[in-house]
Amino acid sequence: MSTEAPADQPTADEPDRPAADEPEKPAVEESDDETRFGEPGPPLNRRSPFLYGFLFGLGVILAYALFLGFRNAASILVLIFIALFLAIGLNPAVTRLRKWGLPRGAAVAIVALAVVGLLVGGFVALIPPLVTQTTELINNAPDTIDSLRRSETVNELVQRYDIVNKVQAAINAGTIGNALGGVVGGARLLFGTIFNILTVLVLTIYFMAAFERIKETGYSLVPSSRRERVRLLTDEILTKVGAYMVGALAIAILAGLSTFALALALGLAYPFALAVVIAVFDLIPQIGATLGAIIVSLVGLASSVTDGIVCIVFFIVYQQIENYLIYPNVMRRSVKVSDVAALVAALVGVGLFGVTGALVAIPMVAAIQLIVREVVQPAQAQR
Repeated sequence: MSTEAPADQPTADEPDRPAADEPEKPAVEESDDETRFGEPGPPLNRRSPFLYGFLFGLGVILAYALFLGFRNAASILVLIFIALFLAIGLNPAVTRLRKWGLPRGAAVAIVALAVVGLLVGGFVALIPPLVTQTTELINNAPDTIDSLRRSETVNELVQRYDIVNKVQAAINAGTIGNALGGVVGGARLLFGTIFNILTVLVLTIYFMAAFERIKETGYSLVPSSRRERVRLLTDEILTKVGAYMVGALAIAILAGLSTFALALALGLAYPFALAVVIAVFDLIPQIGATLGAIIVSLVGLASSVTDGIVCIVFFIVYQQIENYLIYPNVMRRSVKVSDVAALVAALVGVGLFGVTGALVAIPMVAAIQLIVREVVQPAQAQR
């Protein structure tokens, strides 16, 4: 029997041939994506001066852009900071109302209405005297001018210094334009102040309503191993801020009551309005009490020279007592900050950040003292 393989089957020595009915496939050319546009070059040298210079320039541009952003938004950021500070200071009142069984929304609403009521009461106490005094000044202006004209001393001064011609020369288009610009600037300042007050009030209400959520969000960013300790320290700092607000409010009320008693003793007009002026201005650190004293002293001088001198002497003495006796003692008991630290913190805060710096200086010192005592000193003792 023949063992030859059929002609259509390949032998062991022959390679596989394509079938007769199967077309022969062309050879596939290598077209890898990596070599399609050429061989990739070596990676960039991380020590290249060009790379260092580019990254440095990019960092400078980014830092300058952030600086411009913060500078342009500085006024808004200050309002947000003040609103957050007020929300922290008012939160103890909300917490107290919640302990009485009220829900947080109702407690926030009560505190907000109390703040709005104080603001409205202050405006109601101040606006009528301003309107009355302005009206009397306008009505008495013709009589005042006639009395000045009949005065020989005034006429002699007018002739000696040629006041009439100087006034006529000063009244020109430029002077009128500057006056109108001053009026427009004053109106802009007034409406801007009202806008800032409303913005701070609305933000404070929002921060009080979401205060617990804000705290929990901040705590969630802390590692879980240190979260409890950070929570305890932060709660203590927030408590000190609230105590500072209560202490500052008590000092302002005491200043207002003292002014009210002085106004009644001297028989000055609108004693309650003068007390409100002193109390409101006394809440402004460092310069507020002085501004309020100037206003009340001017009212006293308008009444009589003796009353004005008494007001000036009273406020000089009272401010020394408040600055060096009342204020340090109240802050030491409420915030537990030493007298020297309170005075130095207020001065440094005013020098660095103005009124806002003075507002947060003492709570900041209290927070730093707590962190140093509870964190820094134990860590140093373990070394």
